[in-house]
Amino acid sequence: MAALVLMATMALDLPPVLAAGLALAAQIITTGALHEDGLADLADGFWGGRDPARRLEIMRDSRIGSYGTLALVVSVGLRWQALAVLAGQGAGLAAVAILAVAMTSRAVPAVLLAVLPPARSDGMGRLASGGAGPEVVAAVLLAGLPALALSGMLPAMALQAALGFGVARLSLAKIGGQTGDVLGAAQQLAEIAALLVLAAI
Repeated sequence: MAALVLMATMALDLPPVLAAGLALAAQIITTGALHEDGLADLADGFWGGRDPARRLEIMRDSRIGSYGTLALVVSVGLRWQALAVLAGQGAGLAAVAILAVAMTSRAVPAVLLAVLPPARSDGMGRLASGGAGPEVVAAVLLAGLPALALSGMLPAMALQAALGFGVARLSLAKIGGQTGDVLGAAQQLAEIAALLVLAAI
């Protein structure tokens, strides 16, 4: 949906920065802001709580705090500007980038589900945890191999892998494992990283 919105708005001669903003809005609406919510909750919990129990409590709270608000502002801002740069180079390139980054960024949570224990006895992260090795490999290959057709995706995917490792280490240190919020935040960070790399190349 995001790629189609970007191509349609640019075909109507909308400036790249506005087309990119509408494409990002379409993406957020289509996904129900699921991963953005995870990023905000993780930021609030990891930096707003003094111990694992309090951090998990904050992450489950539906209210948003200062850390979460700032995380969303930075996330949306960076993705919007990176998409605008790519759209300025052509609608087709930006549309393919949206698809490639959407795929590879969602492989990161699949890996984290397999390698991290659940931090809670309930919740989305607990229900989805325990992915088998072959399933994770298949997810990474299905996401990564088509994306490599886009120039610049190899360094982008390397950065995504490094960020995934960092999120895993941080989550173990902060709450002892993964939750649905950790998975959503990992996807967001991987998406931001890849778009920035593609915009810089």
